[in-house]
Amino acid sequence: MRDTVDTITKYTLVFLMGLLVVDVVWQVFTRYVLGSPSIFTDELARFLLIWVSFLGAAYASGQHMHLSIDLLSHRLSPAGQKKLAIFIHSVVLLFVITVLVIGGSVLVYYTHIYGQLSSTLQVPIAYVYSIGPISGLLILYYKLSDIKRILTQTPAEYIENL
Repeated sequence: MRDTVDTITKYTLVFLMGLLVVDVVWQVFTRYVLGSPSIFTDELARFLLIWVSFLGAAYASGQHMHLSIDLLSHRLSPAGQKKLAIFIHSVVLLFVITVLVIGGSVLVYYTHIYGQLSSTLQVPIAYVYSIGPISGLLILYYKLSDIKRILTQTPAEYIENL
């Protein structure tokens, strides 16, 4: 299941990043070659950058590519390292649930209820903000999967698989 989630997330990121590049190239072309800048490209680039950033952060979290400081963990025993990893994943879970999933859902709800639209594209802002809860749920899935994997390993297996 995790491989499927990884693949879907990865190709979604590739598509969004490709779309962002095409959008920015079009903006530069229309501004400097045609002398009349396209109106929608600035806003679209901003929205795509938001989506790429949030989804990229979720993907990086799932691939263990996020920034971490591991000075303390190397000084602990294998069992201590395992407990520390579970604690860190739990703190991330708490943050993601409260800020991205709950807070992001409230933000999406209110922007949807008030019918807030973007100025140029006239797209509901709730669609743009929906990446917050989506990426939060993705990180939640990854962290729960990591905790489950860590709990089923012995301390020696955990250290070996780092």
